[in-house]
Amino acid sequence: MTGVERRRTWTDDQKLELIEATLEPGANVSEIARAADIAPAQLYRWRKELLDPDPEPESGFVPVLVDDTPERLRAEPTVDIGSVAIEIEIAGAVVRIAPHAPPALVTAALQGLRA
Repeated sequence: MTGVERRRTWTDDQKLELIEATLEPGANVSEIARAADIAPAQLYRWRKELLDPDPEPESGFVPVLVDDTPERLRAEPTVDIGSVAIEIEIAGAVVRIAPHAPPALVTAALQGLRA
């Protein structure tokens, strides 16, 4: 049988063998797919599923934690909440951003924490 009406079951070992062939220097994904009688997109999908199994897409966002602990119970120094637009905790550092802070300054400060 040939064509789209046919459906085969591939083992992970078979998929990995084909994927490894696509990773060889000078490999042509289209030729490898044609030899296996599958679409090149199938090889790319398998590569993504088997070599990068993280199902969560990287969105650039991080979870937000709302701290509703009363100010008098917090261990850290208090800040006039009216002067802080947002508070970010990254790797143990706390960044408090004022509402009037220039975007370039905020970006530079956060990038500095990343490094």
